[in-house]
Amino acid sequence: MSSLSTRPAADEHLPYYARYVERVPDGDLLARLERQVAETAALLRALPEGRAAHRYEPGKWSVKEVVGHVADTERIFTYRALRIARADRTPLAGFDENEFVRAAGFDRRTLRELVDELVAVRAATVALYRGLGDEEVGRRGTANGAEVSVRALAWITAGHELHHVTLLRERYDVGARGAA
Repeated sequence: MSSLSTRPAADEHLPYYARYVERVPDGDLLARLERQVAETAALLRALPEGRAAHRYEPGKWSVKEVVGHVADTERIFTYRALRIARADRTPLAGFDENEFVRAAGFDRRTLRELVDELVAVRAATVALYRGLGDEEVGRRGTANGAEVSVRALAWITAGHELHHVTLLRERYDVGARGAA
């Protein structure tokens, strides 16, 4: 079955991504993506701007850098999904997340701007997936040297955000008393 809400099989993505896919509960993935970003936005909007540059240890990303990374990575995963869904067989390149964060200058921006951007990226992601049929969702292509399905990319996107929200809560203390 190729439905977007069907959990991707292990052969639809690299084993590395199983850690993201496994985080996502079964059910309507589009509804989850919409709820999830609203919850993440509320969590981050409650954080005082003065705490958004916090790093839980030297050399780690700031809260703002984490938010920017989640938005950038979602863009890349969704771009891959678009290309594959449209039956483009061109192998798609990988990216270096650390270089992206270093080059982005996220700490120069406000947390509110970054959260608004994340919400806009998610709206575009959901709009793309909402327009895909089962055939497109089941298509596979090559990204970063490995086969991946459109369905897996959607689930990886949801799990990737959940992973980083968990880190924000546990390592940055975001959401606990509104502090980081």
